[in-house]
Amino acid sequence: MTTERKPRKDAARNREAVLAAADALFAREGSPDDVTMADVAAAAGVGKATLFRAFGDRPGLLRALYEARLAPVREAIESGPPPLGPATPPRERVPALLDAVLCFKLDNRRLAVALEESGTNSPYQAAHYQRWHGLLRGVLEQVPGLPDGDFAAHALLAAVRADLVEHLAGRERMPRERMRERLAEFTARVLGTAPGTG
Repeated sequence: MTTERKPRKDAARNREAVLAAADALFAREGSPDDVTMADVAAAAGVGKATLFRAFGDRPGLLRALYEARLAPVREAIESGPPPLGPATPPRERVPALLDAVLCFKLDNRRLAVALEESGTNSPYQAAHYQRWHGLLRGVLEQVPGLPDGDFAAHALLAAVRADLVEHLAGRERMPRERMRERLAEFTARVLGTAPGTG
């Protein structure tokens, strides 16, 4: 029994070391493309084989790191108090959810861009996108008078795509609070809650 427990403990410790090392490397490097699996393995003090066994490939590592960073936000969405939690009225929860996505992507710009650009499949097929879309669509479908929650969810999520966030925050140097205000205004128009739309 002890021999079975030790590898699991080592694997968990290695996983944490890899995620911490990847986190530090992505925060430090100018471009996510500059971080290789070999860099992460060396920084974590593990062999490349261990890295590939734990995460499969680079997109797998990116997804794991993204999920680890996202965990507190997901917990607030699933069971937290208003404005993110499920007890919040839909017209208030939609802008809060989008603001949370925007703030998360602003705080994790390089990682979000790397994740959304990785792999050969459409970003709309990615598990993280489908999860956000399903959550948002479900809330939008509770908004009275909104005709198409499915399309509205896609349109609203387009406003918080990582490449757009990177463009606005990086190239355009739009301040964080201004981005949040513009997103809130856009969301209010979609929901019909902006002044002059009701």
